[in-house]
Amino acid sequence: MISIIFGANGQDGYYLKKLLSELGYTIIAVSRSKGYVSCDISDYHAVAELIKKHKPQFIFHFAANSTTQHEALFENHSSISTGTLNILEAVRLYSPLSKVFISGSGLQFLNNNTPIKESDPFEAKDAYSVSRIQSVYASRYFRSLGLKVYVGYFFNHDSPLRSERHMSKKIVESAKRIAQGSKEKLFIGDMDVIKEWTFAGDVMNAVWLMVNQETIFESVIGSGLGYSIKEWASVCFEKLGLHWETFVINNATDFKSPYRKLISDPLTIFSLGWKPKVSLDELSTMMINSFNE
Repeated sequence: MISIIFGANGQDGYYLKKLLSELGYTIIAVSRSKGYVSCDISDYHAVAELIKKHKPQFIFHFAANSTTQHEALFENHSSISTGTLNILEAVRLYSPLSKVFISGSGLQFLNNNTPIKESDPFEAKDAYSVSRIQSVYASRYFRSLGLKVYVGYFFNHDSPLRSERHMSKKIVESAKRIAQGSKEKLFIGDMDVIKEWTFAGDVMNAVWLMVNQETIFESVIGSGLGYSIKEWASVCFEKLGLHWETFVINNATDFKSPYRKLISDPLTIFSLGWKPKVSLDELSTMMINSFNE
C-alpha cells in the first residue's frame, strides 16, 4: 500500500505520515526540503513520472506557502493551482484508481463573520484565495471525469511543529523566554480576532476519514470552536505562571488580520463521525511542553 504526500515537510505532512506509517503504508514524502523525495510539483512530467511509477492508493496535496501576501502570487499559483492540475491529469492518465486529497482553506470563502460551511460562496480577496479557488474548480472538473477527488477546507490548526511566524507559536515561545528571565515584550496587533485553534493531528484524522468514504467529497474541516488571540495568550502565559497583560503590548501598527472571525460550520465532517479530541487547553500544554524539550 502506497501513499504520496506532496508538501510533506509541514505539520500536516508530519502527522499524516505518522498516521499512515502506523497503518502500514509505504509513504512517498515529497518536498523541496532536504531529506525528502525531490519532485517539483509545478513540473508536470516530474509529477507524472512519480505517479506512474508508484500508482499509489492515496495522494495528498499539501504543498503551498501559507501566506495571503501578494508577493507569493506566482509561488502559490505554481504549487497550489498548477500542482493540482499536474496531479489530477497524471492520475487520470496513469493511476485512475488513486484517491486524491486537495487541501483548501477557510480563507477562500466569503466571510461575514459567521460560521463557514463548504457550500458557501467563494471570494477571491487575496492571491492565496485565487490559487485555492482555482484548485477546487480543477478538482470538480476531474471528479466529473470519474476521479475520486476530495477537498478539505482547513481552518486554523496548530501543533508544536508550527514556526514562530505563526501567532500560536510566536506567543508560546515568547512566554517561555519571559518565564526563563527574558525582559522582552510581545507586540501583537488586534488581539480580539477570533479563530479556531484545532490540533493538526486531529485534522489529519479527519482527512483520513474523509478519503476512506465515497459520499462526501468536499467538507470544511474544523472544530467550529472560536477563541480570540487574547484567550490563547492568556492560557499560555498562565500555564507559565505569568499574567499576559504585563508582557503583551497591543501595537496598532502591527499586522492586522483580514478577518474579525474565521470559524467553520463542521456539521458535514461531524456527520462522518469525526470530532477533534485535543482542546485549546491541551494544545497549549502540548506546545509549551514541546518547547521545553
